[in-house]
Amino acid sequence: MKLLAGPCVIESEENIFKIARELEKYNNDETIDFYFKASFDKANRTSLESFRGLGIDEGLRILQKVKDDFGYKIVTDVHESIQVEQVAAVVDMLQIPAFLCRQTDLLVACAKTSCEVNIKKGQFLSADAMKYPLLKILQTRGCSEPTYENAQKHGVYLCERGNSFGYGNMVVDMRNLVIMREFAPVIFDATHSVQMPTAQDGKTGGDSSMVPHLAKAAAAIGVDGFFFETHFDPSVALSDGPNMLKLNDLENLIQKIKLIESI
Repeated sequence: MKLLAGPCVIESEENIFKIARELEKYNNDETIDFYFKASFDKANRTSLESFRGLGIDEGLRILQKVKDDFGYKIVTDVHESIQVEQVAAVVDMLQIPAFLCRQTDLLVACAKTSCEVNIKKGQFLSADAMKYPLLKILQTRGCSEPTYENAQKHGVYLCERGNSFGYGNMVVDMRNLVIMREFAPVIFDATHSVQMPTAQDGKTGGDSSMVPHLAKAAAAIGVDGFFFETHFDPSVALSDGPNMLKLNDLENLIQKIKLIESI
């Protein structure tokens, strides 16, 4: 199982290391391919007043320190093609935010690095339409056939995170997992799938109680990995707290997912 986990955004070096220490068990688990996830900048916040992070220079310094101290592989978001070279020097996987999955220059810049790439499915796209962002990466890397095997070979993943119809909620169509897996390995983002954009006076809300149900359903269908945002106390998290899991709850859920996958 591939597992991408960590806080939504880098709030402080102290908080990042507090969370990173709690996730060490997954890196030591031989059945899990673990990546530590945290964003140096959340460029798609609803409001100008929303916390975005510590910025690219300070954020990458902290992520490099996590990598050095814990030996973790790192995944983080990139929002602009100009960021890619600097970020790729630190991380192992570049993540394309859902709203940007059609941005050709960004996809091509990521494809020109040696990093794996996780493309989040746009909230506005069908599963089948994700074949085209995938192709932009594969073609840049010299491959023209969008197949599961080719995507796996070139380290490209598609990430389901729900669809939005403009009514402030996310809906997960589990058929998307099956459809996208026909041409790429699939990561299921269970925490962003329970987001309620703009639900809290212009800030993002969510319902983390639904995360385990969606994650277990995805495990039963069959996916290649999971994405979970987690925090020692989501109630004080500076970004996406309402849809994040507590660290202890994540541990319990991972065990349940393993049981489902073993059937």
